Amino acid sequence: MKNQESTMYVEQLKDHYENYFGISGQPLILEKGPREKLHPDFFVLEFKPNDRHDFWVYCSVGMSLEREDDNLIELFVFSPQQDSSLVELITVCASYHRNLRPLNIHHTMNIGKPWLGNSKCDHCFISLPYLDGEEMELFSFNGQIFHCYWLIPITEKERDYKIEEGCEALEQLFEDKQLDYLNPERECLLTE
Repeated sequence: MKNQESTMYVEQLKDHYENYFGISGQPLILEKGPREKLHPDFFVLEFKPNDRHDFWVYCSVGMSLEREDDNLIELFVFSPQQDSSLVELITVCASYHRNLRPLNIHHTMNIGKPWLGNSKCDHCFISLPYLDGEEMELFSFNGQIFHCYWLIPITEKERDYKIEEGCEALEQLFEDKQLDYLNPERECLLTE
């Protein structure tokens, strides 16, 4: 994408999110950390609780700028509280996405520290946005479809379960155990 196209992309994606949530988001940029691989127009959009969701949402804007493959994704994560560490989380994921092995649906990633506070969730799983559907997921730009996927914090043991049993088994576990996706203090869903 040329500079003008990049600018149009981030403006239209920002509009996509804001129209979906019904409020303006706060653009945030990680001041220190892994930004060298990111497109210069990349930022994270923070949404306070609103009519759509009664919790905070952090969305990537520009994660897939200038990608020339099928890994055209953006990510969002939910939070029970406002927390700048989630700007770092989304930025780290976006930076990783710029590697030779980009992220996509059903991938997992070690985030290297707790999702929030002392959470046991120090990995994440990229999922369809089941709470939001295609209205949130699908973003069309210049004849291409970009997917906005849900980044779900999980434990290492849950990640291992996904690797051994598959993503459908992990998602079934979420449903069977009624995953408390907003609770950073939640226990691992797998019992001994």
